[in-house]
Amino acid sequence: MVRICMITLFLLATQLHWSFTHGSSDAVREAYIVYLGEAPQSKASATELHHNLLSSVVRDDHIAQQSRIYSYTKSFSAFAANLLPQEVQRLKENENVVSVFPSKMRKLHTTRSWDFLGMPQSVKRNHQIESNIIVGVVDTGVYIDAPSFNDKGLGPPPSKWKGTCQVKGNFSGCNNKVIGARFYNYGFKIPNPSPLDEDGHGSHTSSTIAGSSIAGASLYGLAKGTARGGVPSARIAVYKVCWEFGCSDIDILAALDDAINDGVDLLSLSLGGDSSSYFENPIAVGAFHAMKKGILTTCSAGNDGPSYYTVENTAPWILTVGATGMDRQFRTLVEVGNGIKTSGFSINTFSPNKRMYPLTTAAKAVNGSIPRNQNPWLCDEGSLDANKVKGKIVLCKEDLTQDYIKDIGGLGAIISASQQSDVGSTFVIPVAFIDTNISNKIEKYVNLTRAPRAVIYKSTTVRNAATPFVASFSSRGPNPISSTILKPDIVAPGIDILAAYSKLASVTAEPEDNRFGVYNIISGTSMSCPHVAGAAAYVKSFHPNWSPSAIKSALMTTASELKIKDVETGLAYGAGQIDPVRAVDPGLIYDVSTSDYIRFLCNEGYTGTALQLFTNAPTNCSSVPDIGGLDALNYPSMYLELNDTSYSVSGIFHRTVTNVGSPKSIYKAIVKAPAVLKVTVVPNQLSFSHLNEKKSFTVVIKGPPLDNVTSLSASLEWNDTKHRVKSPIQLFWAV
Repeated sequence: MVRICMITLFLLATQLHWSFTHGSSDAVREAYIVYLGEAPQSKASATELHHNLLSSVVRDDHIAQQSRIYSYTKSFSAFAANLLPQEVQRLKENENVVSVFPSKMRKLHTTRSWDFLGMPQSVKRNHQIESNIIVGVVDTGVYIDAPSFNDKGLGPPPSKWKGTCQVKGNFSGCNNKVIGARFYNYGFKIPNPSPLDEDGHGSHTSSTIAGSSIAGASLYGLAKGTARGGVPSARIAVYKVCWEFGCSDIDILAALDDAINDGVDLLSLSLGGDSSSYFENPIAVGAFHAMKKGILTTCSAGNDGPSYYTVENTAPWILTVGATGMDRQFRTLVEVGNGIKTSGFSINTFSPNKRMYPLTTAAKAVNGSIPRNQNPWLCDEGSLDANKVKGKIVLCKEDLTQDYIKDIGGLGAIISASQQSDVGSTFVIPVAFIDTNISNKIEKYVNLTRAPRAVIYKSTTVRNAATPFVASFSSRGPNPISSTILKPDIVAPGIDILAAYSKLASVTAEPEDNRFGVYNIISGTSMSCPHVAGAAAYVKSFHPNWSPSAIKSALMTTASELKIKDVETGLAYGAGQIDPVRAVDPGLIYDVSTSDYIRFLCNEGYTGTALQLFTNAPTNCSSVPDIGGLDALNYPSMYLELNDTSYSVSGIFHRTVTNVGSPKSIYKAIVKAPAVLKVTVVPNQLSFSHLNEKKSFTVVIKGPPLDNVTSLSASLEWNDTKHRVKSPIQLFWAV
């Protein structure tokens, strides 16, 4: 089983269905979220409004009370209820309602990583301010007994903290590191719920952001070193919304409602799902209200790469994070009896007890009674003869069902893979994925040898010089919702990350696995997202008054270029890999105001009362000034989507930068672009006389018709000899 978070919890359903009906014998009530915009001044008035709205469409007070699931009243106004189709339609027609959307199920999308990002333990820190930062993590809860969550040396929670710690079940309570813990199960009923992390995912992400420094951490000796978060002195508030079956929109929105009100400084969500509108996505809705309160939200981009249009969490007020590899890989040596040796991909914690073990192939061990259309080489349920597998290593092709191999007595598996992965996985038995050409030689050896033998060694760490590179699983753009915003925004390490875990979950999460520990190695954009959240918290510790967009801009414009670039990855890495230390002093920032977001939403087609309720401001798109450019948002990246290669390339971007570097400075524009493109910056020099001074400029892109082109990349860098303020320019032909 491949352990890539954000795909470990599969959806059993896309909506929550409810058993009671009203008004029709065959109509089933389904869970919907009714979003009303900004929260009223009092909780009582919000609750009354929710009840009145629901009663007006249900038209039966008893049924209305039964159907309401939850009211959101702290940071915004909304309610969740079980509704019939006609009730949904009537609510959509109500002028006080922004949107009505079905509650979907979302899915969950280190010792070395912070050193790799240029943040050694000795990095300069603002400890007093850092310890006042509270990061809200919306995930699977926390295993507070893990060493990463000890509160040694930390004082009481910051005075601004208004949250709570729900001590229930086996959850023993909070401390001065994990200062808050809540759980939410309004979306579906969970027996004996508590904030306790029974999956490990939430503990892993939380500790990556702000885990305490713990020497000697490892997974059974692998990745041994000091495990720590990006901001080890910061505080953690956990909001458990993800359970065995996924993460309900109802619970996600409730957690964000609480977190914003509790006093968190940043939010991190390593989960997501498809959405067609910002008004119909609980993460986008919650993040918008968080942004208005000065809270930056970081989210994982998804694990559906390398296909186009797979990126999730694409709202421009969210910092969307893709995954990269580090300069460390885990490789597993395989040796067979005739001397063949090969290095395979996996994370194997098992050490062999013998020099060699008996070896067979799936073809030789096939169960004679399996259907003809079943491929025995896949080593899946029922395909093999237990008598021919017991006590042996099995050579399979492309895949295997690991618990099946173990159940029938197999000692390990060598998997022939036509494409080598860039990510290792843990298994309940020794496993290694090897190159097809080598596996063919091993198969020939088995067929020609009376007693073939092999051994799979414990994994070792090797250096990978070709870093950073985009992980193959990391979701790519273009942005499926907005054709003017490049997503993901940035990338960070997400492959083979060691961090805290829960002793209530085995290493592989398989019931047959008897390995339990407080650390684990996992891969996914779930792991890259907390790296960026930690970096954002680090920047905030030096600039506590910076806006979310300022911190976002600082991280994006100081990011490092990737070594490996091609068409496939051009829409995967955004601005590049985070450089937290450089981001503390970015020189210039692209700030975004509320009016910028209003202009953007108008350009996206959001109009009328719904937009006014969403932004909590008198909004008439016809009166919003048009700056006359391609886009309406002062974004740190520039994206031009074209629909026909037979037309000439033409685009204009308008941007404004704010000086946060040297009071008196002169920045010169440096453009890198393919020869087929002409990129002009007007003016090409910006002179500043004081801090916080703003300067505007225009970027004009021209080019001839370009046949057989899918994507082109360019960049603009503002340079004052001390600062390099870089923005990616991405062109994509959506044909």
